[in-house]
Amino acid sequence: MHSSPSIALSRRNFLASALGAAASATLVALQPYQALASGIATRRKVIVITFGGGARDDETFSLEGQRNIPHLLNTLAPQSCFFTQVLNRGILGHYVATASIACGAYETFDNFLAQGPTHPTIFEYFRKSLRRPGDDAWVIAPSDLFALMGSSRDRRYGPSLGARLVLPKQLLANALGTDAGSHLNAYPDLLRDNYETPSVSDLRSSAGNQEETERTLTHLGLDRAEMKNRAAKLVSPDELSVFVTRRIMQQLAPSLLFVTLHDIDIAHSGAYSLYIEGIRRTDRLCGEIWEEVQSNPEYKDKTTVFILPDFGRDGDGDSGGNGFQHHRTGSAMARTTWMMALGSGIRENTVIHRPIDSIDLAPTLGGLLGFETPYALGKRITELA
Repeated sequence: MHSSPSIALSRRNFLASALGAAASATLVALQPYQALASGIATRRKVIVITFGGGARDDETFSLEGQRNIPHLLNTLAPQSCFFTQVLNRGILGHYVATASIACGAYETFDNFLAQGPTHPTIFEYFRKSLRRPGDDAWVIAPSDLFALMGSSRDRRYGPSLGARLVLPKQLLANALGTDAGSHLNAYPDLLRDNYETPSVSDLRSSAGNQEETERTLTHLGLDRAEMKNRAAKLVSPDELSVFVTRRIMQQLAPSLLFVTLHDIDIAHSGAYSLYIEGIRRTDRLCGEIWEEVQSNPEYKDKTTVFILPDFGRDGDGDSGGNGFQHHRTGSAMARTTWMMALGSGIRENTVIHRPIDSIDLAPTLGGLLGFETPYALGKRITELA
């Protein structure tokens, strides 16, 4: 049976083969940000990339699995501070786990019920503390269940201080309008709301939300026809999400951007080949977002990027599990993930072996961007903030 420390040690050894022996040391309390110029926090931008249905080490960081993640391993990891042991001690449901990351506290609501988190989110802290406009914080989410993740139910904060949230699949369905039903065959994957239900949902919003669709398309510099034509060239929901993400970066250059990818969760279908395909696509798309950061003058040299799964998947030997297909056992394999931090102010080619919690990211972001997170229960990651 795998334990969290043994998983972290394996990752460190796998990374050492790719990054060099010097990177395999356990480094604690590096505090690279102390050397940064005063006031830089007000100019820094942060992008968080999470992905649901986390991939196991067997298909990623093992010697055999590394072929599935060439961008993460060969391009991004050498430029990163890599945390080998990120623990999720909460509910292993994608929406509730992702919301917990955004709040810095483990949420306990029903994962299959769309609702705002109980604890304030980083978006609300960021906008309230720094008095930032709505367009400066965005969430790109994978399904209707995430529709209320941009703000909490805390009356001291709430939607007026939340992030602007876009659901790319719903946006496409609304852009298709009354023709959406006839396009289900043309966009069968792009219009599938999630991978845990067998049918394709009708993602079109009510007529009252059509004005919001027009506003979002205007923000992206698109009209309905161009949205339809662009989508026709894409093969997965995550490709659609990254297309929308890059348009937001190009059009608005927000300071805080939170992107959740979800193609890997097709593992629930039980098709191992599709699971591997999802891993490889996620790897490529993380590389594309990093390329946008490097080529976009609004982001280059001033952006810190964080990449982490929401949680893992069951191991083949986990009792009561179903191997790669699910994440139901609560074992170390399902709860132990990793995180890359790279970009502005990050010490490159560094591996951190000590355990951290996924909810530690929120207060760490507060430290980087200059806002407090008074109701977060995680702790700042000392190597980063």
